[in-house]
Amino acid sequence: MKKILILDFDGTLADTRGLIVKTMQQTIAEMQLPERTDEECAAMIGLPLSKTFTTLLPIDAETGARCAETYRRVFDENNQPGVVPLFPNVAETLKELHQQGVTITIASSRSRASLMGFVEEFGFVDLVSLVLGADDVKEAKPHPEPVLQTLRQMGFEPEEAIVVGDTWYDIEMGRRAGAKTVGVTFGNGTREQMLEHGADYIVDDFAQLKDVVFSE
Repeated sequence: MKKILILDFDGTLADTRGLIVKTMQQTIAEMQLPERTDEECAAMIGLPLSKTFTTLLPIDAETGARCAETYRRVFDENNQPGVVPLFPNVAETLKELHQQGVTITIASSRSRASLMGFVEEFGFVDLVSLVLGADDVKEAKPHPEPVLQTLRQMGFEPEEAIVVGDTWYDIEMGRRAGAKTVGVTFGNGTREQMLEHGADYIVDDFAQLKDVVFSE
């Protein structure tokens, strides 16, 4: 049976935590908002930008939108080539899965332009068949729309899909779409949260994804 992987980006493929937290802290300081710890900022990774700030801080939607604009500007300043590394075994595993005929896609709360920049930087252009960003959907994760839209565009059924992510948002999104779900433990979420939300598999190394894909 044909297979499609729908991959999160931050905390799943690449270790963006340091860059994201630094940018969030600089945004909060520039906007003169109440201080938050690095851990509190990291816990928001995976949410759309505006919702990140309205969840993290006692602010209204308009202020959240201004925070998002500031964040994007500061992020672009901070995001220099080489700042964000891939997690171990990501590149090799994606290449092998692609060679085995698995369709590889990305669905993230990050903007499409930002995602495409990373896809090009990491040399994944020929491996990734579809990139879906926050600006491509009306409803962000944990809503199932990113998965359902990916399946429609690529011509797959939910039972042919495996959603991979590092937070419960990813697991919930995949589960609600009817796909199998895999949680990775090296990102920003916790094993316990992902299991509570119904993760079918938990892996500690990205290379273990090969076993999951070929066991389904």
